[in-house]
This record gives sequence, structure tokens and C-alpha cells, in this order.
Amino acid sequence: MTTLLVIAKEPRPGRVKTRLTPPFTPREAAALAEAALADTLRAVAAAPATRRVLVLDGAPGPWLPSGFDVVAQCGGGLDERLADAFGRCDGPALLIGMDTPQVTPELLTADFEGCDAYFGPAQDGGFWALGLAEPDPALLRGVPMSTALTGAVQRARLVGAGLRVRDLPCLRDVDTAPDATAVAASAPHGRFAARLAGFTAAAGR
Repeated sequence: MTTLLVIAKEPRPGRVKTRLTPPFTPREAAALAEAALADTLRAVAAAPATRRVLVLDGAPGPWLPSGFDVVAQCGGGLDERLADAFGRCDGPALLIGMDTPQVTPELLTADFEGCDAYFGPAQDGGFWALGLAEPDPALLRGVPMSTALTGAVQRARLVGAGLRVRDLPCLRDVDTAPDATAVAASAPHGRFAARLAGFTAAAGR
């Protein structure tokens, strides 16, 4: 059994999903981020795990279901924050972000028998999931984040360390309005899709 980690920001206007503005207002962008986070946490809650941890920048809100431990993100760049999240684990761990509300419990069911790491590439060149049978923060520190090569560099770091990597399906992050539309279409029954449809209908977009 695995610890499931979700790294996220508190969905507050002006702090999250700023690339959705425009066409959405900062308040709408934050509401979409909250819906994405709620869908993600619901999938994590339904996946098998020994522990579920929200690694949060900010404060928890009513969107947080029961059964999660909440820990604060450390300072530093994203590589340092991801490394710190893994450093808190004493056994197998799988980490995801809040940008893929289309994720399912099945995708998060990690079995490390026959592999040492899970890697979930994102369409923008990053990664949406990273799993380590033996968490080692050094595998993340120094990896350049938020670039078109982030995923390739991170996966190469795993392979270079001699780890057997099991690849997960490539998913699309929600960063821009076209991303939001495509992701909602792939998961039409989630909170994210419903909230996007409401904002789109209200504005006649």
C-alpha cells in the first residue's frame, strides 16, 4: 500500500490559475481551481492507500474531504517542495498535483511490484504524477520545473538512478482556457466540468 500525496495551493482569487484570466475573472479562475482540487481529492480518497496527505500552500477549506492529513509546503522552488513532500514519507509514495481533475482512482492505484517508480507525463512537457517505491528527495532537487523539458529531465533522472520506471497515461493539465475545455470534455461528470459549464453559459462564451 502506498502514501498518496497531493500538492496544491489554496484556491484563492489571484493566487491560482492566473493563466485562465482572461477569459475568466480571477474569482472564476479560483472557483475552477477549487473544483479541480475537489475532483482530484475525491479520486485520491477512493484509491487504495495507507495514508492520504495534502501538501498545501495556504489553508484548507470546505472542499477538503475527511481522511486527509494536511501538511504545509516548505519554501523554495517547486523542485524543493516536491522533494520535501517525498522526504516526509517512510515508504512507497505517489504524488500528484491539482491540475488534472480527470484523474481516476484506477490511475492512482500504484503497485510497485516489478518497478521502482511511476511516471505520469503531461501534454505540456511536465508530469502530473510521480511515484517512488523508496522516496529519495535527491531525485527531484535540481530538476528544472515549469518548462517543456521538465518531464523528460525528471524521467531521465529516474532512469539514470537505475530505477525501473512504469509509465502512466499522458494527461492534460488545466492551465489555459482551451485546456479547461478539453479536460472538462474528458471528464464530463465531475465538479470541474459542471463549474466550467456554468461559467461558460452565464457569460455566453
